[in-house]
Amino acid sequence: MIYSVRGEVVAIEQNLAVIECAGVGYACRTTAYTLSKIKTGEEAKLYTVLNIREDAAELFGFADASELNCFNMLTSVSGVGPKYALSILSQMNPQEFALCVASEDSKSLTRAPGVGKKIADRIVLELKDKMAKQTQDIVQSGVNSVSAAAVSNSMAEAISALQVLGYSNAEAAKALSGMPQDTPADELIKAGLKNLSKF
Repeated sequence: MIYSVRGEVVAIEQNLAVIECAGVGYACRTTAYTLSKIKTGEEAKLYTVLNIREDAAELFGFADASELNCFNMLTSVSGVGPKYALSILSQMNPQEFALCVASEDSKSLTRAPGVGKKIADRIVLELKDKMAKQTQDIVQSGVNSVSAAAVSNSMAEAISALQVLGYSNAEAAKALSGMPQDTPADELIKAGLKNLSKF
C-alpha cells in the first residue's frame, strides 16, 4: 500500500497530477480541490489510495487527510466508485461534503457531473446512518458530559460532519465542547476544525 508520495510536481492535467519521487513519476488521479493546492515545479505531498482492478491499477492522490477520508467513505457506498467520488470532491471541499451528509443535502451532491439523484440519496443515506449511529454512541457514553437532551440538531450535524472528515467521536466532542448549542452547524464545523488543528 502506498500511503503517500512527496516530490516535485512535474505535470498537472485535468484530474491528474504527476509527482516525481526519486526519479519515478507517480500519476495520481485527483480532484480540482487538490489541483488548486499544488503547482508545477514545486514540492507537494499527496495522501494516496491504490485502486486495483482486473484491467488497471490507479493511484489516487489528495492534498490532505480529510479529503482522502471523504474519498474512502464515498467509495465505501455501494455503487459509488472512484470516478463518482472524484467528481463529487471536485465540486466541493471536504468540509462542504461533510456538511451535505450531516444535513442530508443530497441535492447539492447532484451538481457533480454524472451524479444523479438516486446515487446522491444513497450516499447521504448510507453515510448519514453511519454517522448517526456514532453520534448516538457518543451521546450515550456521556463524553464531555453531553446529555442526549442537550445535543441540538446543529451540534449533532457538526459532530457527524467532523466524523465524515475522519475524526473520532471523542475528538469531535472535545473540539465542540463549550460551544453554544444554538450555533449554526457550519460555524460549529469551522470552529471544531480550528480547535482540532490545535490538539
